[in-house]
Amino acid sequence: MKAFELVLPTGLDQATAALGTTWGKSAILAGGIDILGEMKERTLELDRVVNLKSLRDLRYVTADAKGLKLGALATLTEIANSPDVKARWPGLAQAAHSVGTPQIRNVATIGGNLCQRPRCWYYRGLEFHCLKKGGDHCFAEEGENRYHAIFGDGPCHIVHPSDCAPALIALGARMTITGADGKKRDVDVESFFTMPDEVVERENVLHPNDVVTEITVPAPAAGAKSLYLKMREKQSFDFALASVAIAGRVDGGKWSDVRVVLGGVAPKPWRSKAAEDALNGKRIEDATARAAGEAAVKAAKPMRDNAYKVQLARVAVARAAMSLV
Repeated sequence: MKAFELVLPTGLDQATAALGTTWGKSAILAGGIDILGEMKERTLELDRVVNLKSLRDLRYVTADAKGLKLGALATLTEIANSPDVKARWPGLAQAAHSVGTPQIRNVATIGGNLCQRPRCWYYRGLEFHCLKKGGDHCFAEEGENRYHAIFGDGPCHIVHPSDCAPALIALGARMTITGADGKKRDVDVESFFTMPDEVVERENVLHPNDVVTEITVPAPAAGAKSLYLKMREKQSFDFALASVAIAGRVDGGKWSDVRVVLGGVAPKPWRSKAAEDALNGKRIEDATARAAGEAAVKAAKPMRDNAYKVQLARVAVARAAMSLV
C-alpha cells in the first residue's frame, strides 16, 4: 500500500476541502470495507484519505410519518435491525442484511454501499489496464465474463455490486450530496448512477469533492409492500449473481404502483419498466408473474459465459412478484 496522508475532519467543510478537485488523488473512508481493499490491491494509490468517522452527526436512522432518513454513516446492521425499517421498508432491511457477514455489516455504511467500486477482476487486477482505469479495452469481452453484465451494451461490462441501491430505487429514495463550500444538491437514487457510455471511469454523478450525506425514503402508501431477493453462489457471504428489488401495492387482487429493479446484471442498478408494465394493473396469478420475468430479460445480451444470469433474473422477478402478495 502506498503511503498516504490521513485527514480527520471536524466538519463537512473540512472534509470537502481536503478531498480537492482532482480524481484519483484523494478519497473518502467511511466504513473502509471497499477503499482499503482497493488500496491494498493498488487499484487506488492515493495521496490523501479523508476519514469521515469523526463526523458523528452523519450516523442516524430515523423514521416518522413523512418517511425514513439515513445518515450516510449509518451502518448496514443499524438499518437491517431497525424495527421501523423492517416494518415499513422491509425490502431495504432485507437488502442491508444480505450484504457480507455480520462483521462487515457492523462497520459498512449505507453511503459506502452505494458508492462502492466494481468487483470486476480486470478492474481489480494490476496487470490489466482496462477501460475503467483509463485503458482502451474491456478485457471481459474476450476473457472470463461469467460475473459480468447482461444489460447495458458496454463499452465496460462491470456490474454494480450494491445490494441496497436496487432496494432504494424501488422505494423511490433520494439522496443529499454536499459539495464544496457546503453547497447541497438532491438527486433521486436512480439518477445517481451512471452508465459507462457516459463516464467510463466512474459509476455515479459525484464530483471529486462531493460527500453523500443523507438518504431519504418516502413513507410507504397504504398497503404498500417491498422485498429484496438475491441469487448468489453461496448463501453465507457473496455478491449477487442476480437480484431483484420490488415495491408496490396489491389492490383488489391486482398489482399496482410496482417498481422493479435488478441488481448484479448491469453497470448500474437496472430498473425494468418492461417488468413493471407487465405487472401493473394485472390480476395476481403465476402466469402474469412469469410474464413479468420474461419481460424483464427480453433485452438481455449475455456474453459467452454468463447466459445463466438471464434465467436467474427471469426467475427472480417472477418469484419476487408472487412473494409481494
